Amino acid sequence: MTSGTLIREARLRAGLSQAELSERSGRDRAQIARWETDVVQPSFETLRELIRACGFDLELNFLPYAVDEHETDELRKSLLRTPQERLSGMLKARRR
Repeated sequence: MTSGTLIREARLRAGLSQAELSERSGRDRAQIARWETDVVQPSFETLRELIRACGFDLELNFLPYAVDEHETDELRKSLLRTPQERLSGMLKARRR
């Protein structure tokens, strides 16, 4: 699902036109149209503000996903590393 789809869905569920969402959010109606059609991608904060202007909230959850046990183990190991260690590992893998 794209951010544009989320904005449009929230707006329609709230029974708002793009012009009404523009008024509520303080954003330009043409910009809302560009976001809804995925011509431009809003930041996460902007997306959240637009969803809230429709009377909803947006939560982001990171859930572990793995196809097999080996991938689950690799994911767990990766989560225990610092960001610098993960970056270093990615750079080493690229050089191979």
